[in-house]
Amino acid sequence: MLAWAGLTLAVVAHAAVERIEVVERVPFAPGVSFGDYGAYEKIRGVAYYALDPKAPANAAIVDLRRAPRDRRGRVLFSSEFVLLRPTVAQPTTLLYDVNNRGNIAILGQVNGRSPAHNDPATAADAGDGFLMRHGFSLLFSAWTWDVAPQPAGARPLVFAPPVVRGVKGRVQNEFTVNAPADIATYAGMRGLTYEPATPNDPHAQLTRRARPDDARREIPRSAWRFVAPEQPGGAGRVQLDGGFQPDTLYELSYVAKDPYVTGAGLAGIRDLLSYLRDHPFEGAPAPRNVLMFGISQSGRVIGRMLHDGLNVDEGGRLAFNGAYLQVPGAGGSAGFNSRFAQPTRHPSMLEEHDYPADAFPFTSAPSRDPASGRTASTLDKARDRQGQLPKLIYANTSTEFWNRGASLIATTPDGARDVAPADNVRLYGFMGAQHYVGRSGKRAPFTACVSTSDHYLPMRALIVALDEWSVSGKPPPPSAYPGLADGTLTTVADYRAIFPNAVGLTPPAQNLREPRLDFGRRFAAQGIADIVPPRHGDDYETLVPTPDADGNDRGGVRLVELQAPLGTHTGWNLRAPDTGFAWATSRFDGSFVPFARTEAERAAAGDPRPSLAARYATRDAYVEAVRAAAARQVAAGLLLPEDVERTMRENVGLYDRIMARDPADPGCGYLFPSSGPSVPVPG
Repeated sequence: MLAWAGLTLAVVAHAAVERIEVVERVPFAPGVSFGDYGAYEKIRGVAYYALDPKAPANAAIVDLRRAPRDRRGRVLFSSEFVLLRPTVAQPTTLLYDVNNRGNIAILGQVNGRSPAHNDPATAADAGDGFLMRHGFSLLFSAWTWDVAPQPAGARPLVFAPPVVRGVKGRVQNEFTVNAPADIATYAGMRGLTYEPATPNDPHAQLTRRARPDDARREIPRSAWRFVAPEQPGGAGRVQLDGGFQPDTLYELSYVAKDPYVTGAGLAGIRDLLSYLRDHPFEGAPAPRNVLMFGISQSGRVIGRMLHDGLNVDEGGRLAFNGAYLQVPGAGGSAGFNSRFAQPTRHPSMLEEHDYPADAFPFTSAPSRDPASGRTASTLDKARDRQGQLPKLIYANTSTEFWNRGASLIATTPDGARDVAPADNVRLYGFMGAQHYVGRSGKRAPFTACVSTSDHYLPMRALIVALDEWSVSGKPPPPSAYPGLADGTLTTVADYRAIFPNAVGLTPPAQNLREPRLDFGRRFAAQGIADIVPPRHGDDYETLVPTPDADGNDRGGVRLVELQAPLGTHTGWNLRAPDTGFAWATSRFDGSFVPFARTEAERAAAGDPRPSLAARYATRDAYVEAVRAAAARQVAAGLLLPEDVERTMRENVGLYDRIMARDPADPGCGYLFPSSGPSVPVPG
């Protein structure tokens, strides 16, 4: 085994990457050959950056000009990276996976549910080897700071961004508890936050309210106190006399100091890609193509880079040729490039409505906002910086329409008209799927079993299609997204009226209505919030997919699970009452309720949906229905031939388990061959 430690490459400064230090080089999945591309290796290293605050390419990076500089006037920082690539030197596509809260996500979702951790090394970590068999070189690097310490061995990819010393500003931290607790953390999901500028700040405020739009009620300062983190470097905590209770939104606000230049992390991604795009690295030629990939938070990072023009390097060239944004909801968040940014935070139907996240513009083609009178698109700065735009794929599931404003990337902000995507953009809606592929055999902490739809299979096909599109110009499948013109996008009120009764599910009264937030006059141009919490304007109009007679969403990509359905798949799942906020939906999970097995069972239950027996006379008939649906997906370019047998196995296996279950059993264990905890949830 070859291992290099502490080896610094003496390279000529290229763009904003000054040098790269290789700290480890070893075989990846020793003994495994990945098809035509053979063996792979892992290179772990550190990239050292030097950003010019005066360069036009860096003008959008909030507070960069305030950061400490070296003698040449540059802002310095570094980030760790991991590279997996074939050992035989050949041009391949470099696919950069934006880590999610410090965690590598693409292997766990795309490569056949491989173990999800941050130090891939073994054949098990490669899963079914999909990305390797297709010849992708995979790159991961640190871009964010606010990731809480994790168990030993987790090795999250986090970095120390430049710090603006002496600057102060008010921050807010919203949090909830799922069970009564005397002490609670007040950071974002698995994250960190800025601590008070004054220890145990006597002027800090803790408030409570029942719903996001309710008035805040201040808790007397004498009734609560700051508590040290559970471990060094961990999230701050507060203790409340009488304890914190479910069903309550708590918010802690205070004056913080020394904000990080969080946008430097996005510039670091850009510049590392630019370096490896042009520079032969460790004996391998430059890649033939450079792509980005991001899931949820990570997809929104890509959206923000495009919004701020950070897809173009200091030399004026595209850093990447294409990008796949998986489940980003309404797109890019201002919370990745603003003063006192906390990237782990994001809004959902229940919480974080006041965090700076999604705001107009939402669409890749220009659209007009009736409230402000502005006409704009998400790609305006990218177009201004470079005439050539990357090829882009946006893919959302049904859950993002309920919980992340996904309709806004395809409509005007008032929800009145469709907006077709730009020529370099495709939109796909995976109907009946949830934010991630569920694997939980329990209802808790929700009211229904989770959705079983597997949208990772069309995701694999679209990654390959994006590569071909950005290399040869071969177009991917046409956009398939719910819209107003064909009636596949509607209001929540209409959804509730159409959704079938007596199926064991009651639709929520509302989805997330993205709020218009006013943080003050400096926020839009400079990323500095002067009004905390912000003032609210009228909400953006967010719509949801229209259900059919079975309760399954119409429009978009018709997954095999919806073409040959075994039950109702929704994009929402209500919270269990004992965790509080029973009116709200899960951030990430949908629901599944199977059809009755026979007409007699259907009639006894009062279920309006035809039974499985009425739909498929025999098991063989169902098998043929699935095979035909898979063939249609292959023909449409939304399923690879190599994945047909997997989708057959998953769907027919579920049919068998439904037919074998006791319908009186309310459990969800039958959904999966071996039920267990859900896969890690990127948010």
